[in-house]
Amino acid sequence: MRYLLTAVAPLALGLALATPLAAQERPAMNEQAQGSTLSFERVFASPSLDGASPRQAKLSPDGRYLTLLRNRADDRERYDLWGYDRESGEWTMLVDSEALGSGRELSEDEKMQRERARVGNLKGIINYQWNSDGSGVLVPLDGDLYLARLDGSVTRLTDTEESELNPKLSEEGGYVSFVRDRQLWVGEVGSEAAPITPKEGETIRWGEAEFVAQEEMGRLTGYWWSPDDSRLAVQRTDESPVGIVTRAAIGATGTRVFDQRYPVAGSDNAIVELYVMDPDGGNRVKVDLGDETDIYLARVDWAPDGSLYVQRQDREQTLLDLLRVDPATGETSLALRERAAENYWINLSDNYRFLADGSLVWWSERDGFGHLYRIVFDEDGVPGETTKLTSGNYVVTSLVGVDENAGRVFFTANADNVLEQQVYSVPLAGGTRQRLTEEGFTHGASMDRDGRTLLVSRSSHNQPPQSYFADAAGNRLTWVEENALDADHPYAPFLASHEPARYGTIATQDGTDLFWKMVTPKMEPGKRYPVFYHHYSGPGPQIVTHGWDGALQQAVVDAGYIWFELDNRGSANRGVAFEQPLYHAMGGVEVRDQKLGAEYLKTLDFVDPDKIALYGWSYGGYMTLKQLQADPGLYAAGVSGAPVTKWELYDTHYTERFMGNPNVVPEAYEAASAIPEATKIADPLLLIHGMADDNVVFENSSELISVLQEGNVPFEMMLYPGYTHRVSGENISPHLWNTIFRFLESHGVTPPE
Repeated sequence: MRYLLTAVAPLALGLALATPLAAQERPAMNEQAQGSTLSFERVFASPSLDGASPRQAKLSPDGRYLTLLRNRADDRERYDLWGYDRESGEWTMLVDSEALGSGRELSEDEKMQRERARVGNLKGIINYQWNSDGSGVLVPLDGDLYLARLDGSVTRLTDTEESELNPKLSEEGGYVSFVRDRQLWVGEVGSEAAPITPKEGETIRWGEAEFVAQEEMGRLTGYWWSPDDSRLAVQRTDESPVGIVTRAAIGATGTRVFDQRYPVAGSDNAIVELYVMDPDGGNRVKVDLGDETDIYLARVDWAPDGSLYVQRQDREQTLLDLLRVDPATGETSLALRERAAENYWINLSDNYRFLADGSLVWWSERDGFGHLYRIVFDEDGVPGETTKLTSGNYVVTSLVGVDENAGRVFFTANADNVLEQQVYSVPLAGGTRQRLTEEGFTHGASMDRDGRTLLVSRSSHNQPPQSYFADAAGNRLTWVEENALDADHPYAPFLASHEPARYGTIATQDGTDLFWKMVTPKMEPGKRYPVFYHHYSGPGPQIVTHGWDGALQQAVVDAGYIWFELDNRGSANRGVAFEQPLYHAMGGVEVRDQKLGAEYLKTLDFVDPDKIALYGWSYGGYMTLKQLQADPGLYAAGVSGAPVTKWELYDTHYTERFMGNPNVVPEAYEAASAIPEATKIADPLLLIHGMADDNVVFENSSELISVLQEGNVPFEMMLYPGYTHRVSGENISPHLWNTIFRFLESHGVTPPE
């Protein structure tokens, strides 16, 4: 489960059906906003009010070229591939997705993979890969593969009815590989590909990450090329033990029924194995992952010296073993073990790097915060000298790059401000960290292969995302996308009504500070204003930051509402002790912490204490239900989008990480469920769900609906035929948000006259 703010995810957060009112027909809300009029229709229209919103920015292997996916001014959800030559300073469209693409419908497997990657609403090009010599880029488009070169020429590599999933160029660029019809296919670039794994039936898949790996573990692939192209590590997945959830994807004009292999908490997972083989499938050996098969294959990596490493996580997610693999025999040895703190879990990470000298930069929470360590192995692969590269009461959020020649490590962290990610560097041998970016912004970054050039992205609450090149000292070399809020910017017409955010903290009973953010409308003295209390509350995302959150907040504020959000205990980037209270206790501490936010709001003389409305999606939808159940009358109304209502209905890896196994701790699941006390809901409730949701399946809402109806509890609902966990689109998103505010207005949650 990952955070989604319905249609506008920044990085898993969407009723008998109703006809939307036109903007001019909506009552007080748009009347309040007349003059500045940032409507929901405009928020979700093209061009994007964020300005240029490039995705997948990547540097060529030699660092000369930057490529990215840029959306169109007339279609914010369609992306084309663009290239920037740092020497000439010129941009070129390398692939026009509309001109080159066929527009044909994607396979169900590819649609579901896109949902897992949270790009199901996008069109055109959604991913690509540089080849090793920097001469071209592999581009998947509409189910087929193309090789785009920097001179503008494009070569079509496949032309089939089936989709090519997980396409890759091998490390040295000699082969192209992909998954088709549950087999891994490989071919030399320019030649026909052939399957190198057997076809074994409907429940066996080669080269694909299983559902929970894609959805919860941040692993979207199931095969890995060795550095010299001589071998591949390939996942084999047996889905036969996984229970079948019959999912009805109810559309506008019909219903399709899917028998989906979905491992609910406490049930059997897929059996995952790993093999190493030649590019033609020969010399296949099975990797020894241990006698216990009920494990998770968390990560697979080839080191620069050709060694293969596997991260193996136990079912309880309290142990993470780094195994060193002999690619010739499949034999393994234990290189490293991470053990979770008591009443905690292992958070998986991509913040590690195998170096050319055989050492490893490794991320661990072993001291209570996520930090970087450099581990040196002896000739037998046994860890020896360990250097702690970062330390303090902060969290390293990403390993950006390593310049091995200069001996420096680059990373992002919230070391100077909990609400800001800054880019830092530190000597590889250990020493003082150096901040490379500007305070007042929150940042992300990537680097070229050698760790010499930074590509930095940044934003603030008053500045939409910008990106620039910087040298290793952090000095800006040139803007990639300045995205200045000048007269030509799409957001310029609404700047006059843009309100800055306020930030603060609320202390819990144990003294823990909870950070909040508030955006207020232009207020008149003596008047009190309603609050739109947005929350997610679950583990994973950090909601309150100094970053840009898009125009949606300002549309709500323009309508006369206060936007408020608070990060409760259990949310990310505050360390182990801050997250730990969720252990076997979802729906507890989050409810109490969010209640502190409501009680604080009621003390403010500009807040109408009787008009605080909750809104949340996914885990936030679940929290809306739990908060309304726990504190009747505290909130004026609640909106619950795509909620989990019984954790036994959600998947193994996410749910058991925090809640344990329901067969072992059923009492924890009973306490966390939103079903047993559903009839305690006494405040107005709007329930929303996409009727083809394959993540938080619709059964979560249908069971709640039945309980509320049988209990004679009034509520309202809006269902979206054909939509999955992400209810989004240029037309459907305004419908959703207009529905939410029409609901609030009908229950008196309105701005002052």
